[in-house]
Amino acid sequence: MSLRLPIHNPHIAGVVSSGEYMYLKKVDGPRAVTLPDGTTFSQADLPDRKTRRWVASRKAAVVRGVVYGLISQSDVFERYNISEEEFLEWVRAVSEHGEAALRATALQKYRQL
Repeated sequence: MSLRLPIHNPHIAGVVSSGEYMYLKKVDGPRAVTLPDGTTFSQADLPDRKTRRWVASRKAAVVRGVVYGLISQSDVFERYNISEEEFLEWVRAVSEHGEAALRATALQKYRQL
């Protein structure tokens, strides 16, 4: 389902324009959340559903999305086809060592501690 709105500003990010109307895609949950530092984190900041190469910044975005209520854990497992164990390992790494621990080389280092 989508919401049809008249176009007033065709340069709005994340909006698909068709003729004289723009469409907002319906999403479950909030479209955006405000982080403690005051920045906004939105659905658009989450990695693409087809992501197969998990660099540290993408892992951190998914963890941040769950922690701040933008996406549920069960949605993460389904959307990205990752296991609960893998996701919980990302959460553990961030909580114990910070986002830098999500780098593949860092994961090996921190697992040995």
